[in-house]
Amino acid sequence: MFFILSKILAFVFAPLVWIFILLICSFITKIEGRAKKLRFSAILILYLCSNSFIVDECFRQWEPVTPDYDLQTTKYEGAIVLGGIGQIDTRLQKINFGWSSDRLFQILPYYYNGRIKKIIFTGGSGSIEFPEKLEGVYVKKYLNSIHIPDSALIIESHSKNTYENAVFTKKLMDSMHVTGNFLLVTSAYHMPRSMAVFRKAGYTNLTPYITNKVSGPRRLTPDHLFIPNTDALFSLHFLIHEWMGYLIYKLKGYA
Repeated sequence: MFFILSKILAFVFAPLVWIFILLICSFITKIEGRAKKLRFSAILILYLCSNSFIVDECFRQWEPVTPDYDLQTTKYEGAIVLGGIGQIDTRLQKINFGWSSDRLFQILPYYYNGRIKKIIFTGGSGSIEFPEKLEGVYVKKYLNSIHIPDSALIIESHSKNTYENAVFTKKLMDSMHVTGNFLLVTSAYHMPRSMAVFRKAGYTNLTPYITNKVSGPRRLTPDHLFIPNTDALFSLHFLIHEWMGYLIYKLKGYA
């Protein structure tokens, strides 16, 4: 029930949904003055939500800043990589990596240069429609194909969300008596919720390793300040979804 509710809330709070609702209402109402106000509101929300500068500032306040671990030599027992990194192609029996696949690719050099002993991937199906598409199974297949042996992998492939990522992986690691210091690897916007959930689940010696960070150096160029950008709208959708997820997890006591 909680899984389905989270999907519904993600839809309800998507900026494009707000815009379409306002536009539809503007055509339904028979009061011309109200219709104009609704259309103006829809255009204003669209502009604000697609403004790169505004969206970047939102991410800048939310995304954590961590040290550059690539410049260090610290070794870790493993890296816990959170799923949600691609779409499953059942015809070709492989995973098509997406925007968040940086979570996996950034950590591969750490394995090859000996800084981590194990890659711990956690992620099943985040889809209500296709629960059989277990991401972890296909990620393991990919990692094996690039010559990473099973002995260096721990794969959890049944979790549907961040809370289950933490709980299911903890149970699996405890059963295998895997202990030590670990990197927690996920997207920068997702790290505040992830660290809170994993710590609440009982993890210690956990170091955040952020990937695919959205906010970068502050830009004050005219195009960035004023011209609408579809990428900004796309990014804001993820951030709003993350804010809602963090709030719900707090209310549920998961974080």
